[in-house]
Amino acid sequence: MFKIGDLVTRKKYGNDIIFKIKKIDNNKYYLSGLDIRLIADANEDDLILTTISKKKEKYNKVRNLDIKDFYFIPGIILHIDSDEEYIERSKKYYDDNKIKSYCYKYNESEYHLNIDRLIKKHNPTILVITGHDAYNKKNNKYKNSKYFIETVKKSRKLLNENELAIVAGACQSDFIGIINSGASFASSPSHVNIHALDPAIVASYIALTDKNEKINIEEMLSKTAYGSDGIGGIITNGKMISIYPRKE
Repeated sequence: MFKIGDLVTRKKYGNDIIFKIKKIDNNKYYLSGLDIRLIADANEDDLILTTISKKKEKYNKVRNLDIKDFYFIPGIILHIDSDEEYIERSKKYYDDNKIKSYCYKYNESEYHLNIDRLIKKHNPTILVITGHDAYNKKNNKYKNSKYFIETVKKSRKLLNENELAIVAGACQSDFIGIINSGASFASSPSHVNIHALDPAIVASYIALTDKNEKINIEEMLSKTAYGSDGIGGIITNGKMISIYPRKE
């Protein structure tokens, strides 16, 4: 018998992804990817308990800044997500990169109801809208992309592209729809799953790029787990302020 919090894999899919059991209801197990932004459900006989423990997060530095002569003020990130564990990991990533961030948890359907208030409260220069999604190839429909699109549209009514960079979407999201709604970067061009930290890596790269410098998209995406298959976007400027000379 499995319990909430157990790490499992699914036999049906060749045990390819490690999930955490989030909920059990009438012998149906509801799962959330440990590292991949994917939700699923399964029957008990399809699950295998894994002995792989959660490893300490490892990632490369987003950007190397020359602090010898300049003082830097990174962009400010507002991040909303539907998964508490993912938002906590993203927050730690921002903290490790010394980027000021404000992180909140809501259900995807609640994003658009709260975004105006949060933007006005924190005045971010970068907005990250993530969570869970899925693409059904048979009927060409997305589970939650409409909520990402609606939230991006509401955000754009407050701040334009020069004032606010937006990173939005989740695994298998409607890339074209989210970009057309006003996002700067979105997932997922190839309808693939993305790593839990991929959107945070993109947001941090923007936050640590000078506001007068164009984002190097290829370099930025090379730091993510799935590159341009997982996230794409438009050429935009960074959000960091560089001050000269540096004074202690």
